[in-house]
Amino acid sequence: MKQGTHPDYHFITVKMTDGSTYQTRSTWGKEGDTLSLDIDPLAHPAWTGGSAKLLDTGGRVSKFKNKYAGLGF
Repeated sequence: MKQGTHPDYHFITVKMTDGSTYQTRSTWGKEGDTLSLDIDPLAHPAWTGGSAKLLDTGGRVSKFKNKYAGLGF
């Protein structure tokens, strides 16, 4: 295998949204860095079963619903 072609694989600390941390190996950052997550399985609606709100900017969702209203979706 060629030398110097692969990124450095080292230990980092991952900080979840609730403040808990765990160590894992990654190519992100440098040895000992902390990666703070904004969205993780503890807070994301896809994993928690919560409902995500659809932000309708400029009426795009309304236009789509009106355009395809007769198709029975």
